[in-house]
Amino acid sequence: MKNTFYVGTYTHDSQNPDGDAPGHRAEGIFRFSLDLESGRLEKLGSYASDPNPSFLALHPGGRFLYAVSEQENGGVSAYAVAPDTGDLRFINRQETGGADPCYVSVDPGGRWLMAANYTGGSLAVFPIGPDGELGPAAEFVQHEGSGPDLERQEKAHAHSIRLVPGSPFVLACDLGMDRVWVYRLDMETGKLTPNDPPGMEVEPGSGPRHFEFHPNRRWVYIANELGNTVTAAAWDGAAGTLAPLQTLPTLPEGFSDENTVADIHLTPDGRFLYVSNRGHDSLAAYRVDPESGRLAFLAHTHTQGRCPRNFAISPDGRFLLAANQFSGSLVVFRIDPDSGKLEQVGEPARLPSPVAVGF
Repeated sequence: MKNTFYVGTYTHDSQNPDGDAPGHRAEGIFRFSLDLESGRLEKLGSYASDPNPSFLALHPGGRFLYAVSEQENGGVSAYAVAPDTGDLRFINRQETGGADPCYVSVDPGGRWLMAANYTGGSLAVFPIGPDGELGPAAEFVQHEGSGPDLERQEKAHAHSIRLVPGSPFVLACDLGMDRVWVYRLDMETGKLTPNDPPGMEVEPGSGPRHFEFHPNRRWVYIANELGNTVTAAAWDGAAGTLAPLQTLPTLPEGFSDENTVADIHLTPDGRFLYVSNRGHDSLAAYRVDPESGRLAFLAHTHTQGRCPRNFAISPDGRFLLAANQFSGSLVVFRIDPDSGKLEQVGEPARLPSPVAVGF
């Protein structure tokens, strides 16, 4: 059996220090299959896109794909997925109202799409039509604030936004403000209302980037880009509040070279958590305590490439796919179900500046 998935890339070579001469590629989204026995990858197609489709989200029904266009005049594009081939057909595009959208997600009901604008420091919500098309933004929220890192936290930098499963709450990481915001999403209008309290602050200078919810919906895990840490937090689903439990480093003791944390994912059973390091070029693995939600460090695994900006875990939980942006490779690791250990399998797939994987 095989799983089909899509890979978003940076189409402008200025995003890759190992890239060719500056310029744009027309093809920004690639389609692959993953063999669920061997872990073998096969390229199935590539598709023209707006510049820099650096983050992807699939509609819950699998009929539509959405991609950001990470540039100053930021936007998000909708594509129809052909049910027989998986080929993409462009539907429409909407502006996100802020520069450099870097994250997009769809609510589990498939009614609303949410985007985070990194440079713009803002959030936007769009209605999804019955044929997958995106309507104009129904909501726009501008963050205002800064953090102690004068270079990276000079202003708000929204970096991710997702609906909490089974609830009206939305979480949004803002790297510039060292805050994980909590909003209520009105499922009829798409409006976002700040919760009371409006979220949780992390350690100053940490720069929260991405987050993952545990399947039991009691714990949230936050990847802190600037602090090179991961934070475990307790989630109160009734009140919509977060409380920090623990923060651990993602780097080995003594490592002093430049590094920034990027992506974070749990196995579907919630037993193991992985965080990617750009610089150390590794995946840090942790075991999740089933009673407390606290983390225990397991191991570092080299991603066999440079700058693992994003990665994904296959829906069956058997494989992890690391997208190495600077070395232009997609590398497959088999996940040991008992230990969480990662073992590289198959040959890496080569493609320019891969940065997002969406099953």
